[in-house]
Amino acid sequence: MKRKLQLLPLAIALLLSVKVSADDVTRINNLDLNNPDVRKCLIEASKSEGWDLKSVYLNSEEKLVYIFSKGKNDKVYTSVQAFPSK
Repeated sequence: MKRKLQLLPLAIALLLSVKVSADDVTRINNLDLNNPDVRKCLIEASKSEGWDLKSVYLNSEEKLVYIFSKGKNDKVYTSVQAFPSK
C-alpha cells in the first residue's frame, strides 16, 4: 500500500507532462471586429506574421469570427459584440 502511494505522485506528474499532439487552437475574444479599422489591422498583422486567413463568418450569436492558420496552428478571433443588423 505504501509503495502505491509513492507511485501516485509520479503517475500524476507523468500524466501532466504528456503533451497531446493535436492541432493547437488559440481563441481570442476581446476584439471589436465590427470596426473596419480593427479588421484591417488584424488581417495585415496576421499576414505579416505568416498567418493565412481561412474563414470569416457570423456565428450563432451574430458575432464576426475570423480564422487564421499557420501550419498546424489556428487562431480564432471572435468579436466582442454582435454584428449590427440593418
